[in-house]
Amino acid sequence: QVQLVESGGGLVQAGGSLRLSCAASGRTFRTYAMGWFRQAPGKEREFIAGISWSGVSTYYADSVKGRFTISRDNAKNTVYLQMNSLKPEDTALYYCAVGLNPGSWDYWGQGTQVTVSS
Repeated sequence: QVQLVESGGGLVQAGGSLRLSCAASGRTFRTYAMGWFRQAPGKEREFIAGISWSGVSTYYADSVKGRFTISRDNAKNTVYLQMNSLKPEDTALYYCAVGLNPGSWDYWGQGTQVTVSS
């Protein structure tokens, strides 16, 4: 089992920044890929960023590329999402997830709310 707890969400004005954190416990964190997803009201959950177990490889949705940065600290069992140049359309509930195998996301956190005002 893996437990994930997100933090760092909040209310920010357009153009501002936030850094989300996801603390993991349970299985060996450093051996798994991690990802960030978001879900806005009335929309499906979407993938926005992923990072390999080593942190060498990162992946981003086109909607956030160049504005968001995913990183991880395996010593702290934590993955981060630095969000810059935030837009009102970034408003959503943000989740982190653990991928035990390629193509699968197996454990999820409870989410942290990000609201961007115009």
